[in-house]
Amino acid sequence: MRDPILIIGGGLAGSEAALVLAAAGERVRLCEQKPAQRSPAHRLDGPAELVCSNSLKSTRLDSASGLLKAEMRRLGSRLLPLAEAGGLPAGAALAVDPARFSEAVAVALAAQPQIERVAGEVRALPPGGDCLVATGPLTSPALSAAIEAHFGLERLSFYDAIAPSVTRESLDVAALFAASRYDKGEADYLNAPLDRATYADFTAALAAAEPYPAKAFEQGVPYFESCLPVEVIAARGPESLRFGPLRPVGLRDPATGRRPHAVLQLRRENAAGTVWGLVGCQTRLRTGDQERIFRLVPALAAAEFVRYGAMHRNFFLDFPRALTPFQESQRQAGLFFAGQMTGVEGYVESMASGLLAARHLLARRRGEAPSLPPAATLLGALVGFLAGQAPGRAQPMNAAFGLLPPLAGRLPGGRAARKLAYAQRSLAALDAYLQTARDLRL
Repeated sequence: MRDPILIIGGGLAGSEAALVLAAAGERVRLCEQKPAQRSPAHRLDGPAELVCSNSLKSTRLDSASGLLKAEMRRLGSRLLPLAEAGGLPAGAALAVDPARFSEAVAVALAAQPQIERVAGEVRALPPGGDCLVATGPLTSPALSAAIEAHFGLERLSFYDAIAPSVTRESLDVAALFAASRYDKGEADYLNAPLDRATYADFTAALAAAEPYPAKAFEQGVPYFESCLPVEVIAARGPESLRFGPLRPVGLRDPATGRRPHAVLQLRRENAAGTVWGLVGCQTRLRTGDQERIFRLVPALAAAEFVRYGAMHRNFFLDFPRALTPFQESQRQAGLFFAGQMTGVEGYVESMASGLLAARHLLARRRGEAPSLPPAATLLGALVGFLAGQAPGRAQPMNAAFGLLPPLAGRLPGGRAARKLAYAQRSLAALDAYLQTARDLRL
């Protein structure tokens, strides 16, 4: 008899993977450090704990989260039906009672004779065998060190600094110019010039905005001076940003023939060029303030945000240098990773990551070649984005329509109709994939 599959971590990704693999007939040993030991963010003893909000976001098909849920149902998610069965009134969103949801997952795990639950901290990676690691952004110091040693990569940071990202099609092209500083290399950046008055309004709004408070386990942890929140820089003085991330040196606006007063640069974040990041604009501001303030920049007046800026203590792998597109270690066959430590952001995204990793592991275990959902699906696009980032510059990402290949032509009906068209194309692509691929029906 083959050894059971070892899953380290009983959060959303690990619990999803355990239930998927057990339903496929595999024996699973699920190791979770709780209740013997908790991370600073955890309060419950049970599995699949929601540590922040109790919302699993929208269920509407014209939302990225709603489309992601629809794709997960088709692929055999086990946690999503549990969340929906215990959903709370929340309009078009799926919200749950965290304690009851955790209890429902515990009952589902206990009902599976294929799953053995083991309490206690795992401090090292197994030397061989089939294993899935899903220990989340607050992986214990011992296991973090073991993972870093395995990959030879150091990705445990004081703060995970994320700048906002926006869709290319939502930008005002007339208010942008393409260039690199001093015209070095190709014109790889989009540059949004700010005149003196706009810059003054922008910096004043940043300095006056209210950031998210640090969590208890983050308090006292210093920022890197080279990676400060943009609002912290703005608070140091009215000219600070012009000598920092908004410096205009080396740039000339072709519309005026002069150097702008200040420039916010945007950098391409995916090969298709549909998503662009705001360079140097990592922030802890509340999402509403991010939209309001960054839209003061003329080129971003109607910007559609696919990812908001954030700075929080986090542990995640440099996906392109550490993992294959199937979430398997590049250094050890049979060792898979899932959840937030792979760079996905969000509860549902973590479940989806666990679901995909379980399917890939199961394919390997059966001697079959794993396959990814098509790039036209949200799951395929999300994994493709993570795997396709520049090595050494990987950043977390949540599901967003901006990751999908663009639709051809214009669609009547506005943004909601366009998103629904994306969703319909994605589900059609997933259905075709499930019919033609060697599918692991779970």
